[in-house]
Amino acid sequence: MHTLALFLSLISKNMYPTPLISAILLAGGKGTRLKSAIPKQFLPLGSKPLALHSFELLAKSDLITEIIVVCESFYRHLFNSKTPVKIGFANPGLRRQDSVSNGLAQITKGSFVCIHDAARPFLQLDDLKKVIEQALIHKAAALAIPAKNTIKEIDSTSFVRQTLNREILRETLTPQVILLDLLKKGLLEAEKKKIDVTDDVSAIELMGHMVKLVSGKSSNIKITSPEDLQLAQSFLK
Repeated sequence: MHTLALFLSLISKNMYPTPLISAILLAGGKGTRLKSAIPKQFLPLGSKPLALHSFELLAKSDLITEIIVVCESFYRHLFNSKTPVKIGFANPGLRRQDSVSNGLAQITKGSFVCIHDAARPFLQLDDLKKVIEQALIHKAAALAIPAKNTIKEIDSTSFVRQTLNREILRETLTPQVILLDLLKKGLLEAEKKKIDVTDDVSAIELMGHMVKLVSGKSSNIKITSPEDLQLAQSFLK
């Protein structure tokens, strides 16, 4: 049997201790591009706020031991649904890495952390399982999809420097799953180098650590504009 399959088989039979995986759900953004008084992650999508779609999916997974929701205190009551998973809260920070650090400070049991954007409501359980499995092997993994468009690098005056090879380019999604201690070191490295990271695995890349990318689904969109919200409504239909 393949090593990973054997490992997961032993876990399912309670013959091997399951690594504790805490999830951080980032729900603290302002959503200014949607020009709404309500942050985008709390706008209605179907019968519930957008953020609850991903929250409830994380709570369904038997691989997640606790969920830390990073959001303003005003919205915390929305996450009081009955679930066997332990729920905690943290305040948003000025930058993504600050919000992640605040979430990390509230973790009580995890040896790995699974970070997901609340503005991505269409994560599916099979993708969550795949990215967790690969993180257990490689210490860091993220969902990704191939770049669909031709990407050009430009100079400061918007002239093209070069056209990048689309075949080796990937667009990273969330969740991103990382060994907890490794991520903490990566965030400290980002602070030391005064670098703002736009996704979580970038922090450990700063230390030269390899990150495994896992094929995700293009439906795992991030809601950032009114057009995205309309697309999300059509997905539900």
